[in-house]
Amino acid sequence: MLRAEARLNNAGTPAFATNRKTKSFLATVWSYRVSYLFIAPFMICFFVFIMIPVIAAFALSFTYFNSLEPPRFVGWDNFRYMIAQDLLFIKYALPNTFKFSVIVGPGGYIAAFLLAWLISILPGRSRKWFALAMYSPSLMGGIAMTIVWQPLLTGDRIGYLNSFLLKLGLISEPILFVTSKEHLMTSMIVVTLWSSMGIGFLAMLAGILNVNSELYEAGKLDGIRSRLEEIWYITIPSMKPQMLFGAVMAIVGTFKAGGIGTQLSGMNPTPEYSGHLIVSHINDYGFVRMELGYATALSIFLLLLMYVANKFCWRLFGTKEGE
Repeated sequence: MLRAEARLNNAGTPAFATNRKTKSFLATVWSYRVSYLFIAPFMICFFVFIMIPVIAAFALSFTYFNSLEPPRFVGWDNFRYMIAQDLLFIKYALPNTFKFSVIVGPGGYIAAFLLAWLISILPGRSRKWFALAMYSPSLMGGIAMTIVWQPLLTGDRIGYLNSFLLKLGLISEPILFVTSKEHLMTSMIVVTLWSSMGIGFLAMLAGILNVNSELYEAGKLDGIRSRLEEIWYITIPSMKPQMLFGAVMAIVGTFKAGGIGTQLSGMNPTPEYSGHLIVSHINDYGFVRMELGYATALSIFLLLLMYVANKFCWRLFGTKEGE
């Protein structure tokens, strides 16, 4: 009798309610155990290779760590140094990254959509070959840099572009496309745009090809008369998931591009730091100076930039309530 009364008295306590919710949660998990078993490989890989490294990086960003001595906690010193004292970061890496990403990110994204749309209106047999031609540069990486772009942009009379311009009489002396601070950033942007038709481009092409053709017929009945109106009112709203995926891939590809300036110029650092990006700065501190704590703080800053950019893309292309 006393035990029954005690149970009734404890039924309203927070501890009892929490215990009941825990049991209910565990019972629900057990009822869906087969489903959780199927997603377990992905979740394990996600936590081991993504969540744990991110948490470890966040912790290391508050330390001084040179890979030889144990990490030493320094608080916010790394971030204070980044904002107030790291002149290379403030004067070169940050402005260069914003300039590079503002042009390459939206530029590559718009180019990927336009090329995907142009390819989608081609006959089916030739469509796959044009898609392959657009996609293949993104697979080449350093090979394309060595075979295609370095001979093309060589800053002497032997370079293909300089030789062509000299023969036409458009220039009187060779232009140092990749070894001068005036032209290196432009060369980096052009090369990156050329190789930016990656998996985001394929996703957009798939999205355009899967738009229901009946929507275009209905649009014509509703007064749509031009291709531009079709794209704006039918194509883009019908492929928002692919547009979002392409935007996220463009952001990731743009912010992680760091070694292209060194590959083109053959110099590290690049001439007068004209091609010095945040990723280059991270590599410098992480693998040359071995200041891994500060390099990790830079990585956290870059991660926050990418997060803000991704949130902006979600606002543009994410599914809204009622859609």
